[in-house]
Amino acid sequence: MSNHVYKILELTGSSTEGSDDAVRRAIAKAGETVRNIQWFEVLETRGHVTDGKVAHWQVTVKVGFTLE
Repeated sequence: MSNHVYKILELTGSSTEGSDDAVRRAIAKAGETVRNIQWFEVLETRGHVTDGKVAHWQVTVKVGFTLE
């Protein structure tokens, strides 16, 4: 394993489908402009309730990527 230096971003993804989808959306969007994403860590999960049902998920993640 080689030595790496990581930069960390904090992102919040949202989805009406679920928390996993919110994470995937955040990472996919970041991947459009950030290279070398290596890992993520879920920091916070929250949502919005409408008529007694979960209507919307928001998940905040730390995303680590290697510097070139």
